[in-house]
Amino acid sequence: PQGVPCAGGHHCCPRGSHCSADGESCITSPGTGGSHMAPRAVPCPDGQSECPDNATCCVTASGTWGCCPMPQASCCADKVHCCPHATVCDLAHGRCLSPAGDVPLGTPFPAWKRQPPVPAVTLHQVLCPDGRSVCPDGATCCQLPSAQYGCCPLQNAVCCSDRQHCCPQGTACDLERSTCTSSGGWARPLASLPKARDVKCDEETSCPDGSTCCRLSSGAWGCCPLEEAVCCPDHVHCCPQGYTCDPEGGSCLQEGGHRQPWLQKTPALARGGDVKCDEETSCPDGNTCCRLSLGTWGCCP
Repeated sequence: PQGVPCAGGHHCCPRGSHCSADGESCITSPGTGGSHMAPRAVPCPDGQSECPDNATCCVTASGTWGCCPMPQASCCADKVHCCPHATVCDLAHGRCLSPAGDVPLGTPFPAWKRQPPVPAVTLHQVLCPDGRSVCPDGATCCQLPSAQYGCCPLQNAVCCSDRQHCCPQGTACDLERSTCTSSGGWARPLASLPKARDVKCDEETSCPDGSTCCRLSSGAWGCCPLEEAVCCPDHVHCCPQGYTCDPEGGSCLQEGGHRQPWLQKTPALARGGDVKCDEETSCPDGNTCCRLSLGTWGCCP
């Protein structure tokens, strides 16, 4: 609970510790003497921004990271406000709802960069636990009945046990009444889960939703983090739609002379094949075939 995400997005550390520079271990800050401790910072999931200790990283409307001036805060769906830990955003009334009484919504301030930003348009996406599916920034991966992942359009959401709905952080799924309820007696309708999409390069390979398949110099597929992008002939870079690649300037050129930095491609992800139980039956990728009491095949996720 309340883990600290490490740069790179593959590891995390317990609250009160921080990730080592190589992202392989967790370092607990020594000593408890308040004034002697170096000011700690909370790294944001993009691996480049950070917020002061006792603040929380929240995605802002512009897609950049902001800092909510409260520890373990709830980031509101409007990407403009935030609420204290274990309270719920009530955007209609501009309040944070909790059993102890309501408080006004808080406002995040801009996060600062841990290192100079890369001059490129990066696409922040949430990688789901299967390592293949991706959801848009500010969404939450929730498993669907098919064992694939869907995207709940809320940050840090609660995935319901029916694998079809989700609820805001700090609430519980009430499947009988089809509502999300909070301990303060507040309820709202359940949100349904759209499927996590990906862009097919070929039968074996795919790229995250909102990107374009481009060949790398090795001949393998790479992913350009832009929709309908232009793949550059150097097999390394790509440009937005309507631009041409300018290898001399190392940038993307538009007809009117407008330039912007070009982007680097990332390797494409292998598309999961199904797991074969026998000639007629298969389970989704990442599952195991197990016999049921009837002698038929079942899928263990």
